[in-house]
Amino acid sequence: MKRVVSVSLGSSRRDHTVRLELLGETVEIQRIGTDGDVRRAVQLIRELDGQVDAFGMGGTDLYLVAGRRRYVLRAALPMARAARKTPIVDGSGLKNTLERRVVRQLAREGVVDFARSRVLVTVAVDRFGMAEALAETGCELILGDLIFALGIPIPLRSLATLERLARIIAPIAVRLPLSVLYPTGERQEQIVPKHGRFFAWADVIAGDWHYIRRHLPPSLGGKVILTNTVTAEDVELLRRRGARMLITTTPELGGRSFATNVMEAVLVALSGRRPDELGPADYERLLDAVGFRPRIERLDAAAGAAAARSSGPSPGR
Repeated sequence: MKRVVSVSLGSSRRDHTVRLELLGETVEIQRIGTDGDVRRAVQLIRELDGQVDAFGMGGTDLYLVAGRRRYVLRAALPMARAARKTPIVDGSGLKNTLERRVVRQLAREGVVDFARSRVLVTVAVDRFGMAEALAETGCELILGDLIFALGIPIPLRSLATLERLARIIAPIAVRLPLSVLYPTGERQEQIVPKHGRFFAWADVIAGDWHYIRRHLPPSLGGKVILTNTVTAEDVELLRRRGARMLITTTPELGGRSFATNVMEAVLVALSGRRPDELGPADYERLLDAVGFRPRIERLDAAAGAAAARSSGPSPGR
């Protein structure tokens, strides 16, 4: 049996364990939240090092990506370095492969008409593969990196602008505490409605679930949510607020969709190789072999097939 453990800085209320059969192997997947306690996360990784087949590093990124540049988050390094024997991944390998192919699949199969949609990506440096694939569809795009990560209500409208800005801001941002850049611990359970005009503008809201949930508006009338890491409680929250469709880039397993760090750790464990030995082509082959498909769930049975257009004004214009 393969054992995969995601040690997360997120809330322990979201912990979950599931077993499944993949490529002839039984795989046990466990998520352990440390409620924002980095020291506890490091301790857990050290205790389990060498006893499990792969670690996922949750509730944070090790890398932020903009274009061809990759920036290392200093505060995440203690977690990454705590594993000496067991491979540890932060999900960036799947963000660069799985999330691209999911967007292309959704467009190809007509699940979402991106070309005629307004799309808000909450933080693109956390989801650069997804953002690039969305840009390819010809959608009207807002990148909310300044808005959702730094609280500066300025929308970015192109990947080129994001790349130029990242060269200036990222070297400073990567030195900040993780709690400044991302909702961790108890903050993952709190919703503080904010930036409502950007949510209202969008037909599709895409990106990390905790960035989306943190400032979720009271109404999501007819919108499509493209994300991951949702629980049954999260799905009901979206349903109550009127979202039309939920799409998670990772599949539903045991009643929830796990984060990309978890699923990347699963693929690493199945491959029997170190993460630095796996490139995009290797992840593509593994994804084909396991047959992961996105979770697509209609939340509003009365909604039409096309995404509802928002009548709100274009923010930032």
